[in-house]
Amino acid sequence: MITMNDVVGDADRFVAVCRDHNLKITPQRTAIYTMLRNCRDHPSADQVYRLIKKDFPNISFETVNRTLLIFASIGLISIVESTSGVRRFDPDLNSHHHMHCIRCGKIIDFQHAGYDALEVPEALYEEFPVLAKRVVLHVICPSCLQSGEEGSAGGVVA
Repeated sequence: MITMNDVVGDADRFVAVCRDHNLKITPQRTAIYTMLRNCRDHPSADQVYRLIKKDFPNISFETVNRTLLIFASIGLISIVESTSGVRRFDPDLNSHHHMHCIRCGKIIDFQHAGYDALEVPEALYEEFPVLAKRVVLHVICPSCLQSGEEGSAGGVVA
């Protein structure tokens, strides 16, 4: 449950991070960030665009997409790995993992302390700066199981 303190703290963080990166705080950027922070379904740029366009009819898809990429580059959101080839965005920067439904493409967050504690091999640290780790499970979600959808994995890499 999101409290008023969460909302205020989040707004303060948004302003501080934008200022730290000399990013102008516009009504469009604020609305995009606020809308994304209220999403729990890892939307694509197109989904964000369709929602924001209701309040900002003159905004372009390119503006929304560029804004999301800027937000990701400055650490306000993250880009989620996707099996469909469509870039998806995640406002939850807390440590968590994902389940990807191979039938409908839904991305589901989950917590698991054991996965959080997985050790990265030392050899990787020597070659790459490891910034974060996330486990991704490929699943069939309950909705797809119930509907009995017959479909391919849609490009999922095993």
